[in-house]
Amino acid sequence: MKPFNAMSKEELSKEKEALSAAFAAHKAKGLSLNMARGKPSNEQIALSMSMLDVLTSSSNCNAEGGADCRNYGELTGIVDAKKLFSAYLDVALDEIIIVGSTSLTFMYDCMARAMLTGVLGSERPWMKEETVKFLCPVPGYDRHFSICQFLGIEMVNIPTANDGPDMDMIEKLVASDPQIKGMWCVPKYSNPSGITYSDKVIRRLAALKPAAKDFRVFCDNAYAVHEVYGDVPLLNPLAAFKEAGNPNMLYMFGSVNKMTFPGAGVGFFAASKENIAFTTQQLSMQAIGWDKLNMLRHVRFFKDINGIRAHMKKHAALLRPKFDAVLQKMETELAGRGAGEWIKPDGGYFITFFAHSGCAKRIVSLCKEAGVIMTDAGAMYPYGKDPNDSCIRIAPSFPSLTDLGAAMEVFCTAVKLATVERVLAS
Repeated sequence: MKPFNAMSKEELSKEKEALSAAFAAHKAKGLSLNMARGKPSNEQIALSMSMLDVLTSSSNCNAEGGADCRNYGELTGIVDAKKLFSAYLDVALDEIIIVGSTSLTFMYDCMARAMLTGVLGSERPWMKEETVKFLCPVPGYDRHFSICQFLGIEMVNIPTANDGPDMDMIEKLVASDPQIKGMWCVPKYSNPSGITYSDKVIRRLAALKPAAKDFRVFCDNAYAVHEVYGDVPLLNPLAAFKEAGNPNMLYMFGSVNKMTFPGAGVGFFAASKENIAFTTQQLSMQAIGWDKLNMLRHVRFFKDINGIRAHMKKHAALLRPKFDAVLQKMETELAGRGAGEWIKPDGGYFITFFAHSGCAKRIVSLCKEAGVIMTDAGAMYPYGKDPNDSCIRIAPSFPSLTDLGAAMEVFCTAVKLATVERVLAS
């Protein structure tokens, strides 16, 4: 079939008429499908149900070393959990804190504490600066951007390629502007593109020479073991920062929320020994201890890093057919039409679609009309402003394969209709 931009006005008008009729047929089905977030499916959650039986009223609830997980204490987490999740992030035991049930909460806490009191090496709290800026690789994770926006931190877009963010741009900006206090990154199976940063990009991040002496890279390593099509190695970020002589410049976060139970998983924070000591002192003002019973449940359920890897292969087996269904449908319906491009991810939870410029909002709106709810167009950019109105995040994980097929029928029709409308209007 011809690309839309190679069609005559008459051909486009006929195409629009046919697509409008097809779209009306989709609307008439009365669908109600929500693909707005990367939620694990019921089948994925079921993989962890036996963890609820790990601890009973007769269980020994003592962690390694004798800590009673039913009681107060162990502010930085039980040793068992530190061993398990330090292996997960490939850091030392004294470079990790186990922090409650979610990493997102701790990211917010770290940013809020930086604003209120500064970080290790700060001359003053960040809120005392005239302006605080953060670099944001785009497309990126909307929750990261929401944290900055809520706290009044100015965000700067950084374009991202297949190997990671534009390092030339980052190096130039951080070296010249002391108001840039940090940056976000999701280095493995990045949200939403699914790319993994190259070794070169990680080493250049580690070797940054910021004008702000208290600059921090907030590294959200949420998808460290979330492969779909096979594992892609990531250079150890903390090891790279230590090798470059910048151990204190990195904050790394992770959790098991999309591995076990969302909202009831385990979160963790890794950093240099100095940052861990500094953060622990701050935490002592905030908490006495986290939910150690939940830590213990996870340790006894997974047992070790090999248990985590085996569990994640079960997730991948459930996710792969859904990713395949989305990619195959777009290849069949959209390839060669000039209606957009997409990235095949190696892992993570999303597929990123780049529509014809100026079409993303229209596509998402059309999908909503037909009963398919997607993430708002623009959400993958700071302030919800995609300069090209192009990027759409597809979340295949939650719907059944049948529902996903119906949703992609709607999506592909909406993409073609919005593109034809745009080309006709140009």
